[in-house]
Amino acid sequence: MPREILLARDGDLATVTLNNPERLNALNLAMWKRLGEVMRKLDADRTLRCVVVRGAGVEAFAAGADISEFEKARNNSKVARKYGEQLEKTMGAIGGCRHPIVAMIHGACVGGGMEIVSQCDLRICGASSRFGIPIAKLGLVVGYVEMQGLIGLVGRAAAMEILLEGRILNAAEAKEMGLVNRVVPDDKVEEEAMAAARRIAAGAPLVARWHKQFARRLAQVRPVGKTERNEAYACYDTADFREGVAAFLSKRKPEFKGK
Repeated sequence: MPREILLARDGDLATVTLNNPERLNALNLAMWKRLGEVMRKLDADRTLRCVVVRGAGVEAFAAGADISEFEKARNNSKVARKYGEQLEKTMGAIGGCRHPIVAMIHGACVGGGMEIVSQCDLRICGASSRFGIPIAKLGLVVGYVEMQGLIGLVGRAAAMEILLEGRILNAAEAKEMGLVNRVVPDDKVEEEAMAAARRIAAGAPLVARWHKQFARRLAQVRPVGKTERNEAYACYDTADFREGVAAFLSKRKPEFKGK
C-alpha cells in the first residue's frame, strides 16, 4: 500500500488514517503535507461534528517522522527549516481544526506521533500502548510549535521529563502524566474511540467549536519571534545530529561529542 493519508466519512464523523504500516506509520514529508491539507479541508466542512485520527493497523499510531529521509530532507539547517515549516503548518492545522478531534491510539505513539496526538482533544489508547519522544538520541530538537502542544497538554515539568530523559512510557505512565484521557483493553480501543466520537457528535456542534476556541485563546502566550524559531534548526548543522541519524539507521548506540 502507498504511504498516504486516508480519509473516510461516516455521516457527521470523519476518520483520518496515517497509512504507512511498513514503517509503523512513520510520516515522510509528503505525508506531513497531505495531513495538513486534509485537516484544513475538514476544518472548512461545517457539516462535520467530530474527527477521529488513527494509524493504519493496530501496531502503531505513528512512530514519528520517517528518519530514513533525514539524510536529504533534514541534513542541514537550511533544508530542515523548510521541513520544519511544513510540520508547523500541519500541527497548526490539527490544533486549529474547529471540530473536536479524538486520537485513537493503538500500539506505539512516539516522536511526531505523540506531537500529533498532543494537538487532539481526546486521546484513547490501549493497555499495551507506548509513548515517548526519544529525540535526544538523534541529536535534534523539538521545535517551538511542537513543544507548545506538548507543554499545553502535560505541563512544563512532565514535558521536560519526556524530552530530557527520552524514556518510552507505558500506558499507565502516560495516563498518570495526562498524555491520554483513557486507557482501555487493546481490543476495545476502536470501539471506545468511536463511541467517544459519537457522544461528541450527539452534542451541540457550535458549543463544541466555541469550547475549542475558548480553550485555545486561554492557552495563548507571547508569540515566538523569527530568530527564536530559527534557532530550532541549528541542531541540523551539528555533528551530533549526523551521528544520531547514522547510529539509528545502522542500529547502534550513538556516541555524541557535543559538537
